[in-house]
Amino acid sequence: MTAIPPRVPSDIEIAQQATMRPITDVAQELGLGADDIDLYGRYKAKLPMAVTAAPPRGRLVLVTAISPTPAGEGKSTVSVGLSQAFRRLGHNAVLCMREPSLGPVFGVKGGAAGGGYSQVLPMDDINLHFTGDFHAISSTHALLAAMLDNHLYHGNELGIDPKRITWPRTIDMNDRALRQAIIGVGAGNGMMREERWVIIPASEIMAIVALASDAEDLERRLGNIVVGTTAGKDKRPIHARDLHATGAMTLLLKDALRPNLVQTLEGGPAILHCGPFGNIAHGCNSLVATRAGLALADIVVTEAGFGSDLGAEKFFDIKCRFGGLNPEAAVLVTTVRSLKMQGGVPKNALDTENLEALERGLPHVAHHVNNVQQFGVPVVVALNRRLTDTDAELQMVADYAASLGVRVALANVWAEGGAGGEALAREVLAQLAEGTAAFRPLYDTARPIREKINTVAQRVYGADGVDFSPAAEKSIDWLEANGMADTPVCMAKTQYSLTDDPSRLGVPTGFRITVNEVYGSAGAGFVVAKCGDIMTMPGLAKKPAAESMRLRADGTIEGLS
Repeated sequence: MTAIPPRVPSDIEIAQQATMRPITDVAQELGLGADDIDLYGRYKAKLPMAVTAAPPRGRLVLVTAISPTPAGEGKSTVSVGLSQAFRRLGHNAVLCMREPSLGPVFGVKGGAAGGGYSQVLPMDDINLHFTGDFHAISSTHALLAAMLDNHLYHGNELGIDPKRITWPRTIDMNDRALRQAIIGVGAGNGMMREERWVIIPASEIMAIVALASDAEDLERRLGNIVVGTTAGKDKRPIHARDLHATGAMTLLLKDALRPNLVQTLEGGPAILHCGPFGNIAHGCNSLVATRAGLALADIVVTEAGFGSDLGAEKFFDIKCRFGGLNPEAAVLVTTVRSLKMQGGVPKNALDTENLEALERGLPHVAHHVNNVQQFGVPVVVALNRRLTDTDAELQMVADYAASLGVRVALANVWAEGGAGGEALAREVLAQLAEGTAAFRPLYDTARPIREKINTVAQRVYGADGVDFSPAAEKSIDWLEANGMADTPVCMAKTQYSLTDDPSRLGVPTGFRITVNEVYGSAGAGFVVAKCGDIMTMPGLAKKPAAESMRLRADGTIEGLS
């Protein structure tokens, strides 16, 4: 096994010590001149929309994972390291990832710019305000909310039922106090009513920007947003276009629609754009970013949120379906740490060797391999090494993965950067050379909503079936009667288990999924099914990461990761 240095500096230390290339040089590597991009300082730029519509030439590789521990399994880190490894091997590769949300950055999980020697730069900018995309999405969401309440205040000409308003408010922060609130309190402050907030990665505006193909499509999707219904028996949907909001909303998003170009730690091109959560939303970077990568590079490495049961399923069934994408290989990030947790080891004992528990957790790998393969996409297992892994543990997982008939490689990209990902890159290249991919979505969108939800629950989670709450049953009937029958489904559930119960680990059998709520995201173009206890507004931990952050006198940042 590859030796690991006794200490790797922190992510922020590595980022601050790095020498970045001017972003104009990175763009030139992709065949773009200085006049083709709009600079946001020396190291960030917006790509032109024309690139996103150019014919694809690249091959698409998805990075997904097994079910994660609360700290994550390094999917973003492996994505960065793999793209760096391709570049080291002489391939024109580009990385396409999501933008981080401030909620996790200041919460527990940390940023989403990779880690160690496989991260994207400038890391501090990316994890904080970046190019302002999240602010534009927040402002756009807020504009629609304000125009909706303004309409109610000035007579409610559309006859909107205040008790059936479905458009929430949003903020890019973990703030549990905003999950339920009363607004409009006091004379002259609008109609008093119940309100809720969602975090920006759960906003439908985020999903819309991530799935829109151009400005015209963006405005059409924004107009399709359902903000509520009328009163009475008909319960007619009220759309954003009925409030005459879509023109101004599109203006706020005109720059946010354009993908962002940055670089990996080793100077390779990275396109970061949009950030829908994988357990709440569809968990993929934007369609236009991926199309830009496919037009500019020979290999595109992209990732989808959390495990294959969430991000990969939605990547295939929603993003690839809408965008006409053709993924040719998938990398399944696997860790000893996660498999020991799946085998029953408590979170505080995962760093101790435990071969018995690891062996119990191994079938979890097979389940996720099958999840991807049923979409017609071949799998390469990436064994993402951590400092506490032992040789015996790593060998056990590698032997088991090989016994499944799939390629497997050790990835030491956190400690070694692209060099630690070359073995994985070679396996992926060999898989691509075989040309065995035959991508197909899991279901036909013309099938009834209940059937599509059942299909995902049974074939991806391994459930016996689905139970719908009375409220969910009513919502499905309304959606199918109001133009939302022929859409994909976006499942919102816990990332920690294949079930809707985060405490049920491994590969459970004999369980059913409970769908508590179903609602339409008409602008995004899918129906959301919320399973189990899933929240669209997270809360901060008792000791959030924000407590350890500060700006030093020399202008550098401490505590950001």
